[in-house]
Amino acid sequence: IKLDGNRNKSGKNRIVPIPSYIKPNLYPKTANLNVFTSDLRAPTKDYFKTLWTRFKVTSKHLKKGQTLYSFRHSGAIEIFKRTGSITKLQKAMGHSSINISLTYLRGLEIPELKEEDMPMI
Repeated sequence: IKLDGNRNKSGKNRIVPIPSYIKPNLYPKTANLNVFTSDLRAPTKDYFKTLWTRFKVTSKHLKKGQTLYSFRHSGAIEIFKRTGSITKLQKAMGHSSINISLTYLRGLEIPELKEEDMPMI
């Protein structure tokens, strides 16, 4: 999915990879059909905010203080766990710097380095 720069926080164009099992559900049968609303009209500016607000009220799975943006952090951690590559994470998230990508991994528990882990000299 391509996101125009005026549709995201950074103002940069983004390409979001979509898993193959989801792709068949995203291809509309009619040109310009919105894949989220099944409507030819574009959703309102607050469409996803409204959906999220309704979901928060009814969901029993969300933790207190969890936001929609929390899922971006969870996705970043999952990408890193699966690939072990900070550069792949950086590209997937569209970050301009690896330092930004690292902030998304702050909640990831990394085991402490022990003396026996160090190379022998």
